[in-house]
Amino acid sequence: MLKIAVLVSGGGTNLQAIIDANIPNTRIELVISSKPNVYALERAKNHNIQSKVISKRDFATQLEYENAMIKVLKEKEIDLIVLAGFMNILSSHFVQVFEQKIINVHPSLIPSFCGDGFYGLKVHEAALKKGVKITGATVHYVNEITDGGKIILQKAVDVLEYDTPETLQKRVMEQAEWDILPRAIAQICADLYSV
Repeated sequence: MLKIAVLVSGGGTNLQAIIDANIPNTRIELVISSKPNVYALERAKNHNIQSKVISKRDFATQLEYENAMIKVLKEKEIDLIVLAGFMNILSSHFVQVFEQKIINVHPSLIPSFCGDGFYGLKVHEAALKKGVKITGATVHYVNEITDGGKIILQKAVDVLEYDTPETLQKRVMEQAEWDILPRAIAQICADLYSV
C-alpha cells in the first residue's frame, strides 16, 4: 500500500480528484495544510483522512517549519508527498530528505510559464498575454529547482478566444489537473510495485 500525504493551501480540488479516483493500492494517510480554515481540511474530514495544519508563520525559520513537516511525514511513514495547490516553496533540505518522493501539479505545459513567480492565476495571465493557443498541466517530480524536476505526465488544453485568466484556470484544472494527477500517482504506484 502506497501511503500518500497531500500538501494543500486552499480549496483542495486536486485533493478531491485524488480521493474520487480511488487509486488501487494507495491510501491518503495525511493531509497537511499550510493554512487553517481552508476547505481542503473539510474535504479531508469528510473522507475520514487525518489532517494537520502546519503554518510557516508559526515558526521562526524555514528550517524549523520544514523540520516540523518532516517529523510528521516520517512518523506516518509516508511513501509519496503530493503537492496539490501547496503555495509554499520547499528548500533543498526538505527535497533531499524525500528525494524522488515528492510530486507537484503545475498549471502549464512545462517548460512554459513555470519557475519562480509562476503560480496560481499568474500562470494563466502569462499564457494569455503571450497569446498561446494551447496550454495545459504538468505533473512532475520536485527537485531543488522550482518546477524543474522530471516530468511524469502532461495534458494539453485549448486556449479559447475569449478566455480570462479565471476561465482558463478552471478549464486547465477540470480538463487536465484533475485527470493527470491521479493518473501520475497510479503510475508511480504501479512502477513501485511491479516486481
